[in-house]
Amino acid sequence: MSLPLILSLVFFGSIFVAWMIARTARSTLKTRSMQMAGEIESSLADAFVFVNRQKTVAWSMFAMLALPVIAFLISHSLLIAIATIPLALMLPKKFLARMRAKRIEMLEKQLPDALLMMAGALRAGVSFPIALESTVHESAAPISQELELLMREIRLGIDLDIAMRNAEKRIPVPDFMMATAAITIAREVGGNLAEALESVADTLRAKLQMEGKIKALTSQGRMQGIVMTGLPLLVMVALRFLEPKAMAPLFSEPVGWATLGVIAVMEFLGYKSISKITNIDV
Repeated sequence: MSLPLILSLVFFGSIFVAWMIARTARSTLKTRSMQMAGEIESSLADAFVFVNRQKTVAWSMFAMLALPVIAFLISHSLLIAIATIPLALMLPKKFLARMRAKRIEMLEKQLPDALLMMAGALRAGVSFPIALESTVHESAAPISQELELLMREIRLGIDLDIAMRNAEKRIPVPDFMMATAAITIAREVGGNLAEALESVADTLRAKLQMEGKIKALTSQGRMQGIVMTGLPLLVMVALRFLEPKAMAPLFSEPVGWATLGVIAVMEFLGYKSISKITNIDV
């Protein structure tokens, strides 16, 4: 077999292998993005945020591709760009978790006022469904959205206990579970529901005040954690542009890659340690 024929076979074989790898990677990326888009769309719908699936796919793929490209442009290292791919895959879910956490935080802040509205309506002599309806009309989102779902389930004939359990599944936070437990117990035992709701509202309001004081006292520590985590990274990026020759071994040699790995682990452990210290659960 002649040398040109061998080189031709190697060349076309390499093209075929590269085409198969690109096709497999494209199919995997498309499947992963569609799966992630479905999860994000479903979770956002649970949070009363409705988005188009095509837009969700586009933004998910953009988030997964932008971070490796930015890392490659900054470091000029393909290895570092590949190492950022797992982080890029986590970004959409982290963003979704942040949105859900903010929604739950808003619900917890609105819950005491909603319970007081409901207790006031009950003291006026109306029934529980009417008190719930008036609270829905007078409250703002997101608590009004969740209470409206509860009201619709009751109107459809679903038992109050089942409707309460469905609400607890949508809002799995102790504060809301405390309110639903008070309503369920007062309904079964036959106690004063308005008084029970006022007692729960006072307890939740005191809890929110305590959490606010703790957050204010730990704000300096949380800011120190963010600054101490971000400062080495900013210095490294600045030195990359100011002294490219001195910083080149950090991104182009195995010793530099190992150093970056150690830096990443230490940064992660330091930030998690500070967050654990400043995160005080009431």
